[in-house]
Amino acid sequence: MEIFTTTKELHDFIRHYKQQNPHHTLGLVPTMGALHNGHLSLIKTSQESCDCTLVSIFVNPTQFGANEDFDKYPRKKEADLSICQKAKVDVVFMPEIEEIYPLDKNFQTTFNAPSAMANTLEGKTRPNHFNGVLQVVHKLFNLTQANKAFFGKKDAQQLLIIQKMVEDLFLPIEIIPCPIVRTQEGLALSSRNAYLSEEGKKKALKISHSLNMATKMIMLGETESTKIKQAALEILQDLEVEYFVIINKNLQEIPRIQKDSTLILVVAKVEGVRLLDNLWL
Repeated sequence: MEIFTTTKELHDFIRHYKQQNPHHTLGLVPTMGALHNGHLSLIKTSQESCDCTLVSIFVNPTQFGANEDFDKYPRKKEADLSICQKAKVDVVFMPEIEEIYPLDKNFQTTFNAPSAMANTLEGKTRPNHFNGVLQVVHKLFNLTQANKAFFGKKDAQQLLIIQKMVEDLFLPIEIIPCPIVRTQEGLALSSRNAYLSEEGKKKALKISHSLNMATKMIMLGETESTKIKQAALEILQDLEVEYFVIINKNLQEIPRIQKDSTLILVVAKVEGVRLLDNLWL
């Protein structure tokens, strides 16, 4: 496994690799570290469809707000490298902040995400969050020159906005959405789950239970968003629910379920930890 910490090292490797293997495909799995089985599923999917898999590990400052948990975000360098080694990852890119933002000590964003998609839901209380996401993702696309990039469906809004950027800028990369990975009990995997107590993890299962209820109602023929939402919120009544929305892929709320183009997104806090989950229909 190759490990690079500077953009020059990565550039040199990519150039040499593509010269030696002009027909090979390179897969990128962008992460912020604290790797878990959800990340491993992305890595496995990349390995199944690409000749070379590159994992980036970088906690990106531009997507964190002033009062968010950038400094507290879990950083597990040695554990992450061990996980990548065991998973037989080909390349790990683990840069310092100065490598990604060499000329910008204030970490100003130069990207503007589409306002209609970025200023709602996650972006409503996190101004500039998606600008920062797009900035670092675009940098990683340029640095790695990957053919495919693998993103989890758990961060649904992020995935849809990245897909929009790729389409709008005609970027030569294919975005591969990957299913949410859950614990045996049903909790969506997240690096922030580490903040929860065992009791908190049990309580958080109500989030996936609410989505299971929505699934059952839809399978039984219910299409009215209001009725589905009411049933789900009853399950979530003991949690601090930030939002439960039924939307289309343009992130607009819809009154009825639309075949093949509907998402249900839920965000709730458990023990002060903000947890995201969703259902793609």
